[in-house]
Amino acid sequence: VPLEDGGALADLISQRRNSKVEIRVPQRGEKRELLDSVQRNSHDVLFRHLAKRSQDISTRSQALEEIAQALGMDQAPLRIECFDIANMQGSQIVASMVVFEDGVAKKSDYRRFSIQSETGKPNDVAAMKQVLSRRLARMDEEIIDENEVDWSKVKFAYPPQLIIVDGGKPQVNAAAEVLEGRDIFLCGLAKRFEEVWLPNAKDPIIFPRNSEALYLFQRIRDEAHRFANTYHRSKRSKEGLASILEEIDGLGAVRRKTLIDHFGSVAKIRAAGVDEIAALTGIGPKIATHIAHALAKEAGALTGVDAATGEILDSSEKVVEPEV
Repeated sequence: VPLEDGGALADLISQRRNSKVEIRVPQRGEKRELLDSVQRNSHDVLFRHLAKRSQDISTRSQALEEIAQALGMDQAPLRIECFDIANMQGSQIVASMVVFEDGVAKKSDYRRFSIQSETGKPNDVAAMKQVLSRRLARMDEEIIDENEVDWSKVKFAYPPQLIIVDGGKPQVNAAAEVLEGRDIFLCGLAKRFEEVWLPNAKDPIIFPRNSEALYLFQRIRDEAHRFANTYHRSKRSKEGLASILEEIDGLGAVRRKTLIDHFGSVAKIRAAGVDEIAALTGIGPKIATHIAHALAKEAGALTGVDAATGEILDSSEKVVEPEV
C-alpha cells in the first residue's frame, strides 16, 4: 500500500526506537521487484482467506442472524438484493441489482437497468427510486395471482426479504417510498463510515468492525458496485465507438450500427482486419479498407489511449443487455 505520509510514520518509529529512522520505497531494480512480489503474495493470501470465509456455512449463518437481529427481522433473510447506481456526469446512468441467497452470490439473477435522467444531471436518489419501481413492477407482472407464477418468463418473481441500497439516509428514505406497503425489509449502507441506515431512522446502526454482518454487507455492496460499473464502462465504450465511426467518410447510420453490433469496440475492428470487416453486410472490400486506414490513423493520433473511451476497459466479463 503506498504511503500517504511516510514522514509522519518515520517520525513515529523514530520516537519508539529512540533513533532516526528513514523509510525508503524502492522505485526500480531488484528491491522494487521484491516489493512487487510481496504485494502480489499478500494479495493472493488475502483473496484466499476471503474466499474461504465467504464459503463457510457457519460464518454465513452467523452473518445473516446478526443482520436479522440488528434490523428487527423475525428470521434471517434468505434472499438479499442490493442496488447501486453508476453515472458519469449524468450521462449513461446505469443501475445494478445483485442477488445473494443464503449469503452466497446468485449471479444468474443479477440484472442491469438503463436509467433515464429527467434533467440530464446525476441524481442518485431519483435513479434509485426509478430502478426499485421498475424491479417491483416486473415482479408484479410475473405473479399471476397470490399463489401462482408464470414460470415461462420468471426473472423477477422471487421477492427479496431484504433490499440493500448503496447510500445513506436520502437513498434509504427514497427507497422506502417505493417499498411502502410491501413486506420487504430495507436498509442502506453508507460507504464513508460503513453506517447501516433504516428508513426514517434518526441514527444509523454501527456494526463492530469485526462483525460478520458488516463483512457480508460490504461484500454485497461492493459486488453491486462492480457489476454496475463494468456495464457502465462498456456502455460508454459503445458511445465512444459510435462517435469515432461518425468521423469516417462514407459510413452511414446503417453501416455504423452493423460495425458496432458485430465488433463492439475499435480495438476489435482494428484487430479483425480488412477481410473480416468486408464480409459484413453492406460493407465490402473498398469501404473496409477505408475503415481500416481511418482507424489506423486515429490510433496514431491517440497513442497510449483507448480510442473508444480513453480508459482501460474490463474485458473479462461478458456484458448482457439491461432489463427494460
